[in-house]
Amino acid sequence: MPLSPSETRKLLRSIEHNPIKKLGQNFLIDGNIVKKSIQMAGLEPAELVLEIGPGLGTLTKELLESRQHVYAVEIDPRLFGHLQSKLQKWIELKKFFPLHGDAVKFPLGSIPQNCTDFKIVANLPYAISSPWIEAVLATGKIPKSMTLMLQKEASDRMYAEHNSKNYNALCIFLHGAFSLKQIHPVPRQCFYPTPRVDSVLVQMNRIKNPFLFSNQARTTIRRIFTQRRKQIGSLAKRLAPTDQNKVLNWLEKSELSTTLRPEQIDPLAWRELAKLYRN
Repeated sequence: MPLSPSETRKLLRSIEHNPIKKLGQNFLIDGNIVKKSIQMAGLEPAELVLEIGPGLGTLTKELLESRQHVYAVEIDPRLFGHLQSKLQKWIELKKFFPLHGDAVKFPLGSIPQNCTDFKIVANLPYAISSPWIEAVLATGKIPKSMTLMLQKEASDRMYAEHNSKNYNALCIFLHGAFSLKQIHPVPRQCFYPTPRVDSVLVQMNRIKNPFLFSNQARTTIRRIFTQRRKQIGSLAKRLAPTDQNKVLNWLEKSELSTTLRPEQIDPLAWRELAKLYRN
């Protein structure tokens, strides 16, 4: 189970590690939140689970003890070594498969290429939440569900509605693949060191027939959203000729005014633009 703040400090000293702020190393110290993560994920025995940034292995150990096969990605070499030592038994039993690397570069860790049924459960490092989620979508392999610890503000941005100040390109990409099921608040006191922000546990379930945006479509939409308050007609003129033609054709076919701002266009309409990149 999770360690108290004093026990966490003692363990960190024993492995000669100081939490690295830029890596978002805030370690979970509340056992109820660990249990809630697993409960929200709705795990069956022997499911394949991916964990990002396992850190000291608190959630990892609980996942393994609930009879899951756990793949994990940890970028910090000292914490990776600690995981290998602490969970060696599970590695030998071929239940735990840790990968030392950058989760944005290896968003699905070492999950087998032919595996399509897996879930993600992670206390996600806040610094990589958006780029990692987009990297997962870019793989084309959509997990059955994702149960993620996120900074509250990041969660608000990911599931913002169009016509709202938080609406952005990632909202559109997520909307094509997942539905939001649960949000559970997590106070900042549940972590060591204590972060300056509150968090939430979010569960996203894969929708039937998920829609995946191609790399080219995502690049165009992200570029448009860098100036989300400008009119889309003027933004289109700043794109490369091929992209400009696609955007203008999309606006015409969809009967969308060139005076609209990107934030005013709903996710379903953006999918119609993405379809033009499939031809």
